[in-house]
Amino acid sequence: MKYGKLLAGLILFSPLTSTDTFADKMAITIYNDNLALVRDSRTLDFKSGINEYRFTEVAAQIDPTSVHFKVPGSDNIRILEQNYEYDLVGTQRLLEKYIDQQIIVTTTEGNTFRGKLLSAQSGDVIIETPDKLVKVLKATALETVEFPAVSGGLITKPTLVWLLQSAKSEKRQAEISYLTGGISWHAEYVALVNDKDTELELSGWVSIENNSGANYRDAKLKLVAGDVNIVKPQAPPRAFLAKAAFAEDAGEPQFEEKSFFEYHLYTLSRPATVNDRQIKQLELFPTANTAVKKLFTFNGQRDGKDVKVNIEMTNSKANGLGMPLPKGKIRVYKSDVDGSQEFIGEDMIDHTPQDEKLRIYLGNAFDIVGERIVKDIKKIGNRSRQETVAITLRNHKKENVTITVIENMWGDWDFIGQTPKILTRQANKVEFEATVPANGETSFEFVVLYQY
Repeated sequence: MKYGKLLAGLILFSPLTSTDTFADKMAITIYNDNLALVRDSRTLDFKSGINEYRFTEVAAQIDPTSVHFKVPGSDNIRILEQNYEYDLVGTQRLLEKYIDQQIIVTTTEGNTFRGKLLSAQSGDVIIETPDKLVKVLKATALETVEFPAVSGGLITKPTLVWLLQSAKSEKRQAEISYLTGGISWHAEYVALVNDKDTELELSGWVSIENNSGANYRDAKLKLVAGDVNIVKPQAPPRAFLAKAAFAEDAGEPQFEEKSFFEYHLYTLSRPATVNDRQIKQLELFPTANTAVKKLFTFNGQRDGKDVKVNIEMTNSKANGLGMPLPKGKIRVYKSDVDGSQEFIGEDMIDHTPQDEKLRIYLGNAFDIVGERIVKDIKKIGNRSRQETVAITLRNHKKENVTITVIENMWGDWDFIGQTPKILTRQANKVEFEATVPANGETSFEFVVLYQY
């Protein structure tokens, strides 16, 4: 169906107009959780009396209750009304708007009917002709529909409208700000491990995904890392694969990082354009070289017989890093003897402060297996029990390996008797160290007393 000869006008331009290009006055702060704060600063030409200002460059997923319009430093301008108009023109909405009004309909067979529109459901049209006949025209039979003009025009895009009162004519800087959904960011890391598994090259990238329905041109861009509470359902970000590229020389960082409230703020050092329906990737920091160690871990309570392969590093300046790392996916590669880079695993890291350790899980060891058996459980009194746990580790490699054995605890507990070497002891977890000879196995037992 064609909607020809539409006589209704579109949105009229407000007498309150902008007087600048504002290319350097857009700012957007993006959060991890499908949320952004948009700030648009403009110089407006206010006229004495009542002014209406229409703002159409607004995100389709705007939260109207978050909109704020202010004119800093002015006592002459008063906001009378603030409206968000989202009754957008469309096929079905246009028909609904003209119920009980006169329209002209032409069918695919060339017949023309005039009359009052009584109903429009799913594109079907019911009209009452001047001679009081009711015509039902199916959507498939319609060629064109002509509408009369409508007062106030039609809205083609979401629009913010302000009614302002100015005590005098003047040009003033005004700022429009609002929260919008449909835009998020996440960090991605690419790591290349050396042939001895003792060092890696690490590069960090920021991926911004914009589905908010608006373009942000030459904007001052800020990213907030941290778990900001939002009182609304959150949509998971879509995964995006970063290519494994490793820089030859480290350049100046594009982002300036600083603490902000209880979060971390990353500010891009140059303006950036983030278009609607675009995924943009920006370098978070230049490629860094950092020391790592390969770590085998066994948690028989959670992983069955699997022994996990990890790499572990410290996020410190002394170790070549030291920037608080936002949560994101890290992909790890290693060079083969022919020089090609092969993918060896990936993991998600959480927000990691400076000087904290990172343990990255890459996969399960092929030649190492573990076994955990609870050999004995004794009830001691009404509020305690004793467990005897046996761990067996088998190594089919040609070299000795050291394995970190992880045991999850609960309630109030303590060991009875001897244990293997303890690496870390926390309220709900203990890590032991065990060495397993080449083509051999190692077994040990420990006893835990639980009180509840």
